[in-house]
Amino acid sequence: MKLVFCGTPQFAVPTLEALLAAGHEIALVVSQPDRPVGRKQQLTAPPVKQSALVAGLPVTQPEKIRNNAEFRAQLEAIAPDAILVVAYGRIIPAWMLALPRLGCINLHGSLLPKYRGAAPIQWAVAMGDAVTGNTTMLLEEGLDTGPILLQQTVAIAPDQTAVDLFAVLAQAGAPLVLETLAGLQNGTVKPRPQDYSQATLAPILRREDGLMDFAARTAAQLSHRWRGFQPWPGAFTTLEGKKLIVHRMKIAEESGPADPGQIRIENHRFLVACANHTWIELLEVQLEGKKRLPAADFLRGTPLLSGARLG
Repeated sequence: MKLVFCGTPQFAVPTLEALLAAGHEIALVVSQPDRPVGRKQQLTAPPVKQSALVAGLPVTQPEKIRNNAEFRAQLEAIAPDAILVVAYGRIIPAWMLALPRLGCINLHGSLLPKYRGAAPIQWAVAMGDAVTGNTTMLLEEGLDTGPILLQQTVAIAPDQTAVDLFAVLAQAGAPLVLETLAGLQNGTVKPRPQDYSQATLAPILRREDGLMDFAARTAAQLSHRWRGFQPWPGAFTTLEGKKLIVHRMKIAEESGPADPGQIRIENHRFLVACANHTWIELLEVQLEGKKRLPAADFLRGTPLLSGARLG
């Protein structure tokens, strides 16, 4: 098929590579503009653009697409059979949705209608789900509301972070897209509407999502959120008015009543009371303006009494 591929981050690269390996013609790759990255704010091409250039594919990076006459004329001249959209990061306008004969096909990292929105992978982990997956769907003007084409389930391991799961779902999603395209072409894949009554949202992450609320959440819930919110916004609290970033943690076997946020120090272990008489152990922390340290080293250099509080 003649395709246009829209994608930006590393999550989309395996699908682009799979489409090429399967012999499809990628007439154009559409990606977001290069952005400043890192401390030096060096202008860096997104991973999809880098992969496309290595493969010798034409790339365009429009800042806006809705009312971009030049971009629209470019796509209309190509007349693609389908437009593939994988983590592109832009709302696809109505004129673009109506252009290809097979529609605009999206790979979404959840089992729709669960976790519609910008951060489905992070929220699946943060909510403690044991299973997630990928969905291919036909895009329409609503937010992840289009009819479902195919789905696959993927287990979430108990120690898996969102970063780990991104890589797994990216690789698993590539053959699902190939199967979807083939099924649309030969008529074996039929769009089916989503069950709107089962829809949940996965909103874009905010910095405050990483704030540890020891009174409202159990140790397990805080652990899930830490795994889900990697690499950002992570998990953090305050110690004596200063920000304390928690880089690693685990659910502690200890139990028993204590005020949420209360610290217990046992054998160089840094324990904190959470909701429902649960406890979490902080394994690696970083106090504002200081180095990242294993908890035992942090406790040696920071005199704390059992009974002191976080938050």
